Amino acid sequence: MAKARNAPSESSRSATVTVVDRVSASDTKGSINLRIETGTRQLIDDAAAILGKTRTEFMVESARRQAVDVLLDQRLFVLDPERYDAFMQALDNPPAPGPKLKSLLRRTPAWRK
Repeated sequence: MAKARNAPSESSRSATVTVVDRVSASDTKGSINLRIETGTRQLIDDAAAILGKTRTEFMVESARRQAVDVLLDQRLFVLDPERYDAFMQALDNPPAPGPKLKSLLRRTPAWRK
């Protein structure tokens, strides 16, 4: 359940939003506390209301979706068939080690010194 409280001052441009999750025996949850501008909070509340969601539901779903996109962007990339073949060729036939790599591999690692 989400709880919101206004900042102490009426003239303050930010608000404090506290997200409190109840702990159950089967599903342990944590909390996230955010300080956001009043206008941003209102924008989130308006968007959540349009979708028939609570602020918490909207924020968690939005953050989860963004997190998945960021992680996939780091792990998944799509190539057309020609570029895929070139990529696989490069992986299968790496260049010979150059002098800098050979020098690096001859050094004693810091953790063994």
